[in-house]
Amino acid sequence: MGSASSLGRGSFGGEQGSVSGASAITKLFVTTTRRYRETGGTPRTRHLVLNPIVEVGDDGTASARSTFCVVQATEQLPLQAIVVGRYRDTFGRDEHGWYFSSRRVDVEMVGDVSAHLLMDPGALSG
Repeated sequence: MGSASSLGRGSFGGEQGSVSGASAITKLFVTTTRRYRETGGTPRTRHLVLNPIVEVGDDGTASARSTFCVVQATEQLPLQAIVVGRYRDTFGRDEHGWYFSSRRVDVEMVGDVSAHLLMDPGALSG
C-alpha cells in the first residue's frame, strides 16, 4: 500500500482525527476503500496532487501544502472527480533521507464516492 509505506513514520488524518504508523494507516485504507478484482485490487482511481508549495528549513525539516483531486471511472461510473481538497504535509530528514512526519487532509468537495468508499461519505467533512 503506497500511501501507508510513504507515511509509515508519520501520521495521517484530518478534522475527524488521525492515525499514526504504517499498520494503522494501512488498516484505515483497507477498511474504507473499495477495491476491484478486475483491475488487480486497485480502487480504479487516480490521485492527482497539484500546485505543491514546499518550504525547506535549515533544521532538517520541511513543510508543503497542495491541492488534491481524486478521479474515478468504473463500468457504471463515468470518469469524474469524486473528492477535492488540500494537504498540509510536514517532513523530517535523517541519514536515510526525507520522510513524511504528518499529512493533514482537508476535504473541501465530495462527489459520488459510492463506487470508492466503504464508509459513509459524511465522515469526510465536518
